[in-house]
Amino acid sequence: MRLIKKVSLITGASRGIGRGVAIRFAREGAFVIAVARNKDLLRGLEEELSKEGLRIETIQADLSSSPACEEVVSRVVEEYGRIDVLVNNAGILGLRVPIVQITPSEWDMVIATNLNAVFYLSRLAALQMMRQHSGSIINVTSGVVAKPRPNWGAYLPSKFAVEGLTLMMSDELREYGVRVNMIDPGGVRTEMRASAFPDEDPAVLKTPEETTEPFVFLASDESNLITGARLKLR
Repeated sequence: MRLIKKVSLITGASRGIGRGVAIRFAREGAFVIAVARNKDLLRGLEEELSKEGLRIETIQADLSSSPACEEVVSRVVEEYGRIDVLVNNAGILGLRVPIVQITPSEWDMVIATNLNAVFYLSRLAALQMMRQHSGSIINVTSGVVAKPRPNWGAYLPSKFAVEGLTLMMSDELREYGVRVNMIDPGGVRTEMRASAFPDEDPAVLKTPEETTEPFVFLASDESNLITGARLKLR
């Protein structure tokens, strides 16, 4: 129970890593607010945790717009009075083709989900966390940033930008006791990974549940002295 009563907002929580993190946080005693687009998958998450006697709150939302993010954060602060943890996990792969083949609409869709939503939510959460003089923002990045390669469309630039935003915000918020870090989960058995690497054997990959420990660590008081870090999982 390392996250007792920590108000934790988790995006992309209906499947994959986000779902695993939401379940783990609930088991660690956090007040979890799980956000995703798919209402049915969110309902399934609620039902699974209710069997363990655990409760989470779910919000169906498309976070690619600023008004939607404002509505979600306002709802959380109004209900709980604070935000202790923000996990920016929601993301889409987009087309894996050369950049000259990406249309403006495809570019905008990926950037809106993978970067703009991270900015919108992080900015709003940071304003609340600054008032609290505490908080942890955890962004999910990708191994393609560490080793850039061709044919990653808008996805690779979006993750580069998230890493830059993480480092900048970590310095800006340090004096307020707010930490901003990022996690590169590596290869994980998710639908997005299967889309990116269709010939890969999923049996050799980590499960989403196996990635949750560093999220708990960065969300907990155990990491109070850590900010601006990039954790790379095996």
